[in-house]
Amino acid sequence: MELKTGVIIDSRYRVTGKIGHGGMADVYEAHDIVRKRIVAVKFIREDVMSNYKNVQRFENEARIAASLNHPNIIKVYDHGSYKNVPYIVHEYVPGQTLKEILDYRCPLTIPEAVDIMLQVTSALIYAHHKGIIHHDIKPQNIYQQPDGRVKLGDFGIAQIEEIGKDTRAKGDEIQGSVHYIAPEIVQGHKGKAQADIYSSGVTLFELVTGHVPFEGKTAIETAVAHVKEKFPSPKIYVPTCPDELERIILKATKKKPSKRYKNATQFHDDLQKFKENYDKEQPEKQGFFSKLFGFK
Repeated sequence: MELKTGVIIDSRYRVTGKIGHGGMADVYEAHDIVRKRIVAVKFIREDVMSNYKNVQRFENEARIAASLNHPNIIKVYDHGSYKNVPYIVHEYVPGQTLKEILDYRCPLTIPEAVDIMLQVTSALIYAHHKGIIHHDIKPQNIYQQPDGRVKLGDFGIAQIEEIGKDTRAKGDEIQGSVHYIAPEIVQGHKGKAQADIYSSGVTLFELVTGHVPFEGKTAIETAVAHVKEKFPSPKIYVPTCPDELERIILKATKKKPSKRYKNATQFHDDLQKFKENYDKEQPEKQGFFSKLFGFK
């Protein structure tokens, strides 16, 4: 379904233009007539609606994301159906996904990468506290606004964590992106908080190095590599990567969930300590005249 500018959805959202197109949905900018604000309206694509699982995923995102209210998570305002096509209304986020930023320039500087992941882990602390596991942390689902604010989106395959259970999922229920998927998910276990921590560690690795850790010839090869192959050191690509940042990345991406950070708070705290120490170690920047005349 292609919406024209000026179309009003459910007597409330006036479409002002198309701003995105993906494998699952089309996204439009719209004006919320009632609340008098700019919003984004995401419609599931009609060509994927024939698969009930896609519709279920879309509805799952609307249900779970609407329950979350955090500055680093894209806020869902409303959801409904227009001409029998489901839609989600969420806050309008100007900027780019981290994937788009990485495609334009990579790797990022270490301060940039750490600042981004501090915000992502902050979002995870909140979501995990509410018992929600994202299951698809990756640069494509993280948005950065012009002011540097980071927003986590796409809760389509998020799940409510079953505390104390270590159940296995059926083979056709294993979901996630193979370049960022935790080993236990590949092995068929339902993900817990440590699965999001692993994917976040992979994302940090990519922000710092400009590479994903495993790249097989097929999706299956890539997924299996997370289980069987040693996680690479970021120093392979960035020899100047600080030892402490290397330690943080490798701890977040341990094969066994029990060896990783126990929770997102520990991950966040280590990143914060690293940032503070790293900033102290950097040489103080001097202005032009200070450099010219030797002022301190």
